[in-house]
Amino acid sequence: MDAFGFQGKNKAIENENRSVLFAQVIQGKPRMGINEEGFLEILGKSKKDRKVFLGDVAKSVLHSLGSHEKPVFTDEPNWDEQRWELICKSNELNIKINSSHYWGFGLFSRCFYNKIEIEGPLSVRSRCVHDIVSILGRNPWEAIRIKPFERITGLKMSEHFEMWNKLIKRAKNEMNEQILRLEDKVRKLRGVDENAVELLKSADLALEEARTALSDRNAPAVERALSRASNSIIQADPKTELMTTNMLLDED
Repeated sequence: MDAFGFQGKNKAIENENRSVLFAQVIQGKPRMGINEEGFLEILGKSKKDRKVFLGDVAKSVLHSLGSHEKPVFTDEPNWDEQRWELICKSNELNIKINSSHYWGFGLFSRCFYNKIEIEGPLSVRSRCVHDIVSILGRNPWEAIRIKPFERITGLKMSEHFEMWNKLIKRAKNEMNEQILRLEDKVRKLRGVDENAVELLKSADLALEEARTALSDRNAPAVERALSRASNSIIQADPKTELMTTNMLLDED
């Protein structure tokens, strides 16, 4: 077990705090640099820079984390710039990505796969996985060479689908529950205040946009729409105005 708490390289274990997923790499780019401390960085002009092909999957994983620490390589590439291992940490998640080939002796980018280990709260992990697939724009568990992929990962394609899909579904269900809660609030506010009709219409429109974004796997757009709906609901709720008035009176 390393400093991040990850298990050995070949132990594809999943528990309440950890998920292990395997993904087919399609593109080896972007090509990045590794600085003297082993951190991933934008490729510079210096000939001394160590090079690495990050790949489309790893790029999507790091992007899905949002704000995070600089990724650091625990196993740097040698002659093969697409074989490496890195770790990265965000506020709530620890991630390790291992890149290696599973077919074709590493001669083609499409013969590579990533093993992705994610540690952290289940809800946050699920959202991260949902965003990975959304950013990537394809199903990462679908292998180019099925039999070699199954052999190297030790899992059938149906198992890969199940592991990814249950996390994606959990994230979608949680976002859908948020939408339902706000829709219920809108229903309860109808007819309470005639002056709030337009605000409730705005909330309805935002919630409709949230549902459309959810069907498109666009989680950031869901969040933005939910935020607009929530603001309209707060303004439309007479209790909110009453609470604000009481707070101002207490200050006086």
